[in-house]
Amino acid sequence: MQQKVTMKQTSKTQASSLIDSVLGLNPRLAVFDCDGTLWSGDAGEGFFDWELKRGVVSYEIVRWARARYVEYREGKVSEDAMCGEMVTLHQGLKEVDVLALAREFFKENFAGRIFSEMRELIKRLQATGCDVWAVSSTNQWVIREAMAYVGISPEKILAASAEVNGGTITGNLTRMPSGPGKPKAILEVIGEVPDAAFGNSRWDADMLTLARYPVAVNPNPDLEKLAREKRWTIYWPAEVTAE
Repeated sequence: MQQKVTMKQTSKTQASSLIDSVLGLNPRLAVFDCDGTLWSGDAGEGFFDWELKRGVVSYEIVRWARARYVEYREGKVSEDAMCGEMVTLHQGLKEVDVLALAREFFKENFAGRIFSEMRELIKRLQATGCDVWAVSSTNQWVIREAMAYVGISPEKILAASAEVNGGTITGNLTRMPSGPGKPKAILEVIGEVPDAAFGNSRWDADMLTLARYPVAVNPNPDLEKLAREKRWTIYWPAEVTAE
């Protein structure tokens, strides 16, 4: 019993230390990756599998998408291509319907996975006047619905996006913030170098490198290795360390 109390106290101390260190920079701009950084797991891949099982798109598209994903896992399809296709497979659907699906999916499967200290950090940053953005290669509809639980406004999202014409989603991919695409989107849309950036995988490395204060949150082994080499701050959320 004493060990559990000590672990909780340690987690609270570490979270407080992270928040204080970030706030101590007086940042004007902070950017956050989403999957694995603001919550555990990959909501983009989860939504992809969830909607295919529900028959949201035609059987032909489901069959194609399943085969394509296998090729992606085998390294035959690039990260950018797969993430983009997870967006454009919605071509012809009404955006309002996809948003409703994304809302249902995230509430049922990911709302309870949000890292409490990341949500608190975002709240504290915003209270100081810091401009806080979400930057993700997951589709815009899931990220938009997820932000209701995190506290970032829809206008502050840079996610994988497709053009919407008359309320209908088209096959025209307009943004893919993954790898080098993340700093590209930040500089094109926001127009400033982030004071602080938070990410969990190698696809966030370019964004973290751009920032003045990079933080590897719940990092995958490859990002953890890079973060240690570059002496970036590494933070493990309490929900992760408790597992």
